[in-house]
Amino acid sequence: MKTYQVVLSKNYVITVNAETSGEAKRVCEFYTGNIQDISTDVDRQKEKFEIENMECTLNETFECIEIETT
Repeated sequence: MKTYQVVLSKNYVITVNAETSGEAKRVCEFYTGNIQDISTDVDRQKEKFEIENMECTLNETFECIEIETT
């Protein structure tokens, strides 16, 4: 089996209650973790793959807007 390094980017929209937009951004960056390998042994055998390592290389908020709630 060959080894490949794949760059994967995912974006999340997180709704959070906080005192300020700066605090909202900080807690979202701090309290959200790396994605995890959720494959099972059956998945890996059937699809013939193995995820060796996953590393978070970017954890930065880009936008923070206050939303109205009813």
